[in-house]
Amino acid sequence: MSNSLDQILQNLQEVEQMNQLITQQGLTAAIRKLQTWQTNRLIATHDDLWNSKRFRPPMQFFAEEIYGPKDFSARDIELARAVPKMAKVIPEKGLQSLQTAIRLNSLSLELDLALIQQLGNDIINRDSYFHCYRQAGSQAQRTEQIQLLEMLSFDLPTVVNTPGISLILKLSRKPAKLAGVGMLHTFLEDGFNSFKKVGDVNEFINPVISREKIMMDALFSVTDAAKNPLPDIGSI
Repeated sequence: MSNSLDQILQNLQEVEQMNQLITQQGLTAAIRKLQTWQTNRLIATHDDLWNSKRFRPPMQFFAEEIYGPKDFSARDIELARAVPKMAKVIPEKGLQSLQTAIRLNSLSLELDLALIQQLGNDIINRDSYFHCYRQAGSQAQRTEQIQLLEMLSFDLPTVVNTPGISLILKLSRKPAKLAGVGMLHTFLEDGFNSFKKVGDVNEFINPVISREKIMMDALFSVTDAAKNPLPDIGSI
């Protein structure tokens, strides 16, 4: 079993444990609400990219498949069950991209859970988020989250440009479904297709990473609520 698969299994186990805790504590609705607010924040911060025909697909992939208020448990269960079969239907570079995506998902859920525990029953808006952000995760964790986003953004175009990868994915679609990894295959294929026509990925990811780092640094350093760097996207 490759190191990528070992890491995927470990991260999936972490996600499963967190999901069990979320269910036991009745926090599912609160987590989804937080993820909705954070997705709206992501789109507002990068609205120029969201409104760009060229960059909308990768932005949509991140908003819907990475950060969005979506129940990924079925995909995760499928993935854990399929690990022994992964190397037969997914190229190693695809596994590495998947490892990055699953680690990003695991870390993001960990930080979301910590934020919800800080927010309690408060309405989520730029003020409450600003005050709870620093108590719900270290700067090192937030830095890793941004680094993983950057890695995934560079990994996916590399996989897309691998000779024959599109054909491999198309040919493996039916076998993957028959093998019980159809949702996983769809996730990978959607990710690859999102970056297929981006061209120079630096033109997409550089502004995203730069803005996210600036916002993170401000959220950890600014103490005056009047200098809150978050966009005003309303309350939920």
